Order: sequence, then structure tokens, then C-alpha cells
Amino acid sequence: MTRASFLGGAETLPLSDGSALHLLSAMEVLQARAEAGRLAEEIAGEPALCANACILARSWRRRGKPLCQDGAALLERLSVPQVQDLARRWAEFERATNPGFHESEARIDALKKAWSTYPRSVLYGMCSAIFGRSRRKRASKR
Repeated sequence: MTRASFLGGAETLPLSDGSALHLLSAMEVLQARAEAGRLAEEIAGEPALCANACILARSWRRRGKPLCQDGAALLERLSVPQVQDLARRWAEFERATNPGFHESEARIDALKKAWSTYPRSVLYGMCSAIFGRSRRKRASKR
């Protein structure tokens, strides 16, 4: 099942084998970077490959469960071209779903418009609407 992100895009990218790449929280990305640093030191490996493996280990799932325990397990399971391909697909998906400061002004304006028309809960703003219409109580004179 594909859930929507806060900008209205998908949080998962389904793959042809039934697995999916999931967007990660900021904390998960920071944890993956820390793991990648340790992994690169332990195996004297390529830092970029280790970083991609650690990101993918958290992102690549089937039925909501990770397919690899950590970056090292992913490196043992996949070849370098497979890691590079999945990492490229995840990065493109993440960039398309979570645009950054590098985006053009026109793209950001389009996203703002899409966000402003994004369907919200039926109760969105209900309390503020009710309280906004109620009369203010006058301070009692003593």
C-alpha cells in the first residue's frame, strides 16, 4: 500500500519484485550515515557505497519488513551495480517527493499550490472556527 507524504506524494516506491523503497525520516538518515561511517572504517570500504548500503538497508522492505538487517548484510546480498541502481532509484524518488532548496521557484510555487489544496481532515480548523465565532467574555469589574 502506498501512503501519502506531507506534500501529497507517495511514501513508497514499489519495485517489480514485490518489494518497495520507503522514504526515511531525518533520524533514520542520520543513523544510516553514522552506521556507514563505522562500516567504511571496519571494512576499509568505499564510503559512498557504504552510505548507500546503509540507507537502502533501512529503506528496502517487503510487506513493511526490512529485507536486510543492516548495511553490511546488504553489501553481502547485492552486487555493486545492484546497490548503485537501487540507490539511484531511491535518491530520485526522495528528491521528487521531498524537494529541497535547489528546486526552481516555479516548482516550489507549484508545490505550495498543491499543498494548499491538499485534502484535510473534515475537522480541520473546526475548533478554531467555533472559538473564533464565540463572543469574548468581558472582564468582571470589581
